[in-house]
Amino acid sequence: MITLNDYLYSGDTIFRILQQYTDALRKEARKSHNEIDMAHSNFLILIKGLLEHNDFLTAQSQQIREFYKYMAKQYPYLAFTFKGRIKSLIRAEEKFNGYIVSYIYDYYTKYGKYPSVNKLKSRLSCFRDFIAYRIVICMPKCHLKQGEDLETEELKCLYEIANALPGFLEERGFDAEDAKGVKLSTSPLLNDDVKPYYRDYVCNKSHNGYQSLHITFYDNSSRSYMELQLRTKRMDDIAEIGPANHLEYEKRQEKERIQRDTIPKGECIYFDEAYERGMKLLNLDLTKIDVNMFTAMSKSLINDGCGLYHGRLILPYEHLSRFQNDLID
Repeated sequence: MITLNDYLYSGDTIFRILQQYTDALRKEARKSHNEIDMAHSNFLILIKGLLEHNDFLTAQSQQIREFYKYMAKQYPYLAFTFKGRIKSLIRAEEKFNGYIVSYIYDYYTKYGKYPSVNKLKSRLSCFRDFIAYRIVICMPKCHLKQGEDLETEELKCLYEIANALPGFLEERGFDAEDAKGVKLSTSPLLNDDVKPYYRDYVCNKSHNGYQSLHITFYDNSSRSYMELQLRTKRMDDIAEIGPANHLEYEKRQEKERIQRDTIPKGECIYFDEAYERGMKLLNLDLTKIDVNMFTAMSKSLINDGCGLYHGRLILPYEHLSRFQNDLID
């Protein structure tokens, strides 16, 4: 079986690794008539194209910057940041195989049989966050009026911004994608005309406290999808350094995948291969990898200039709250 791990020790660039892995996977898929491996190779071709021909990111980030300017004018009393990133190759590969494992496992658990290839391929088409942006807002307490609650006022602002975002970007060449009822918002603060587009993890809080508003857009200029997340600073802290942080997510995911080997081995090749690829990446020793521009003393001491492990930052904007009202006697 062909895995990404087979190509991480040659000293090649990220592009050569992607090309070699894709070619090998496609060749094997044709030989074995494996439609999921073919879908996998098409997914890798998309990633390579986005990484290699990323001039569109300049235009895309410019449009996102227009919303930043809108917010700076509309909410001068807010502090907020805009960040963007392209998902790392390792994380994208983990997530793609994770989709296969989780979907087959859930389907098998519910129905006692395996999903059809068409159903599985449909599930794999849901990968929409290879390019993602995040807006994090914070209201300084000094701007609160007497009797106002910080969390309540920040939520009002967050949903106001969420109401304005789809129309703003649609005028600039982006189409908001229907969330198909996933985490449908029940908040009265979110307008009915935009509710179908949002996955609302604020009113549908997870057990670990994760909260955020997620919306997906299709960029017609680059013909690619992007995800945009909206959070308050408190929500972002919980997601990044609190109980919902990515490390804890990976630990839970690791535990879940270990439990999934209860599915009889050898009965579903798509599950077996995705599970093995995922486990190999999970147990990858980063200190032994030899990829151009990548070295690692440990997971916490990584110099990744190629987007292999950390991904690539594409948008750092920061707006500090204005205190002009404080100067008035």
